Amino acid sequence: MTFATPLDQPASPSKQGTDFAELSKLVKDAGLLKRRRVYYALKISLNLLAFAGGWVAFAHLGDSWWQLFLAAFFAMMFTQLSFIGHDAGHKQIFSSRKANDATGFVHGGLTGLSYGWWIGTHNRHHANPNHEDEDPDVNLAALIFTKAQGAERRGFLRWMAKYQAFLFFPLLLLEGLNLHVSSVTAIFQRGFKRRKLESALMLAHIAAYLTAVFVVLSPGVGFAFIAVHQCLWGVYMGCSFAPNHKGMPTLSAGHKLDFLRKQVLTSRNVRGGPVVDFALGGLNYQIEHHLFPSMARPNLKHAQVIVREFCEKHGIDYAQCGWAASYGYVLRHLHEVGAPLRAQTTAGAR
Repeated sequence: MTFATPLDQPASPSKQGTDFAELSKLVKDAGLLKRRRVYYALKISLNLLAFAGGWVAFAHLGDSWWQLFLAAFFAMMFTQLSFIGHDAGHKQIFSSRKANDATGFVHGGLTGLSYGWWIGTHNRHHANPNHEDEDPDVNLAALIFTKAQGAERRGFLRWMAKYQAFLFFPLLLLEGLNLHVSSVTAIFQRGFKRRKLESALMLAHIAAYLTAVFVVLSPGVGFAFIAVHQCLWGVYMGCSFAPNHKGMPTLSAGHKLDFLRKQVLTSRNVRGGPVVDFALGGLNYQIEHHLFPSMARPNLKHAQVIVREFCEKHGIDYAQCGWAASYGYVLRHLHEVGAPLRAQTTAGAR
């Protein structure tokens, strides 16, 4: 992995105004900003076919503990469907916002997520990645990502921050529940757009899901199915998004980085082939995705060659590592920022 250079060393104003324009031209000339409608037509069709097939198998298998394997399958499918919703939110699929939004709302309904809430939160992250004040992904109650955040924690949350590296993966078991709760909460907030549509989709999802589970399964098997499905979905979602920025430099108010350097220096790519591309839904090309968020998923791997060579040429550090190593960096960072809190506990015990 290559570590980012200090963030207090921005490029000169003249370079800041031209570097991204130069890179954009290279990417555009390579034809990588074009839509990939055939790819998405096949991807969406196969996803929906597999999803429907899973429910057919669920009904055929009946009240059996073997259903827990299908629960794991649905955890994978919920994540794959969420990836499509993510791409739709970035207008990667269609040139029309209405078509992208329609796709996003449908996939949000299938997974029980609020498409509007997700896109609003995610767009704020894209605008200011790893910014300690403006990125919602580094302002979480359960985790801290800077030592300054740790100093503000009190009570149980302070205890969690001390040992967050050990709690990280167990906490992901609750991420599926957190996504559902956040979606429902957002719908009832003042000013939320498409409230009626999203409420109807959410209610339809909950009703269909619970009806299917408890009509086919006995209560014990049903609750076990829900627990396995939702917990594994949370882990899969968390493991898909966590390697992208966690452990990379954080920004604060007044930083002088231009768009190009802000996106590259706060992002990390995950190295891998077709299996990783499928498992992470293209999010393993996080640097390219942040630079060109509307770029179709299958084009990201081709853009990586151009972006990495451009960064090397212009002295911009480009972070990339293997999948397992990425979680090592995440856990190491979480452990380090919690160190002052553990040290205070040790000192107080003497």
